[in-house]
Amino acid sequence: MTIEKQHFLLAAERDKEQVIAWRRHLHSHAETGFDLAGTVSYVKAELETLGISARPCGKAGLVAELGTSNGRGVFLLRADMDGLPIKEESKETFAAENGKMHACGHDMHTAMLLEAAKLLKEREDALGGTVRLMFQPAEELLSGAKDMIEAGVLGGEPVSAAMMLHVMTGTAFPAGTAIVAAPGVSAPAADYFTIRIKGKGCHGSSPNLGVDPVNAAAHVILAIQGVQTRELSMGERAVLSIGSINGGEAANAIPDSVVLKGTMRTYSEETREYIKKRLQAVAEQTASTFLAEAEIEYPSGCPALQNDADLAAKVLGYARELFGESGAFSAAEFEGKRAQGRSEKTAGSEDFAYVSEKVPSVMVALAAGSAEEGYCYPLHHPSVRFDENALPAGSALLAYSAYRFFL
Repeated sequence: MTIEKQHFLLAAERDKEQVIAWRRHLHSHAETGFDLAGTVSYVKAELETLGISARPCGKAGLVAELGTSNGRGVFLLRADMDGLPIKEESKETFAAENGKMHACGHDMHTAMLLEAAKLLKEREDALGGTVRLMFQPAEELLSGAKDMIEAGVLGGEPVSAAMMLHVMTGTAFPAGTAIVAAPGVSAPAADYFTIRIKGKGCHGSSPNLGVDPVNAAAHVILAIQGVQTRELSMGERAVLSIGSINGGEAANAIPDSVVLKGTMRTYSEETREYIKKRLQAVAEQTASTFLAEAEIEYPSGCPALQNDADLAAKVLGYARELFGESGAFSAAEFEGKRAQGRSEKTAGSEDFAYVSEKVPSVMVALAAGSAEEGYCYPLHHPSVRFDENALPAGSALLAYSAYRFFL
């Protein structure tokens, strides 16, 4: 076991410059959603260079397999590939210049899974089962995992377990430290929503001749916050945010309509469904008060991510075998240490939740830059940067976990 453990660690360090090169290429050529033609082509070509065949899956996903089909099941490793429609301001020499950005570290995830594939290919004869690689689009739209599941990524030989990594910035831990999620929910359900307020346009000097959707929208924004702050108990954690308001062009004209876009995050299906119903009722009734009409729709979303207790314990053990007690923590230990400083919890969602609905799954966070070392910006910020020293650790953990699972 010690020999194999050392192989994964040493080989990942050996290949560090290659992994950095993969990551920087992906970063400088960021693409978004399902529009990942360049990214998919690049990842497929690199897998083929490693001697690994990959097949399309869904709108823009890739699937590859290693090992042997011996009836012992499949261990699935997932990486997301999409970026965000954010103009990059990181000042990295390899920053994207196309108005898109890997501001959530998905380029890191994809590069680490490529390296994990290389490490597993080198030990393919020793694999006790099948390892399936899931390169996923559209995580930021909370749609990519569902699309790949519908296209059959979990089909064929039964998937016994699934694992993903997500990089973190601004932690107090050295780059490469692993934090394994606790059993149960580790990422809330998320839903995007769009509220269309319909009025009647008119000249700004004669508002009495129309129906002002801007005024109605303002009251709707205020009213829906009461659902979160006045209708839920303290134990029912939820977040409602409006991120986009669009309506009208001219300062002296009342428009026909206003469109609001936002997100909601919840930790239970009961709370999720309650808020959805109340958002619709509050939006419709508030708009009606001002003679306008409101329609609400939910274009995409995902359930809460559920971590399997047995798998979480195993992966924490694998991480400690690789990195020692000081290099791997459970989520409870992580929160305890973080509470000594900042104790705010993240409410970021993750569409890997769709996988966790179907098979035992676990999410692992990977420290990729501390504030003290200059990695102070949060995920999704135009200036966020990631410490590439985390890449070998993440690669090794993905590969070693899949290898160890079948022993």
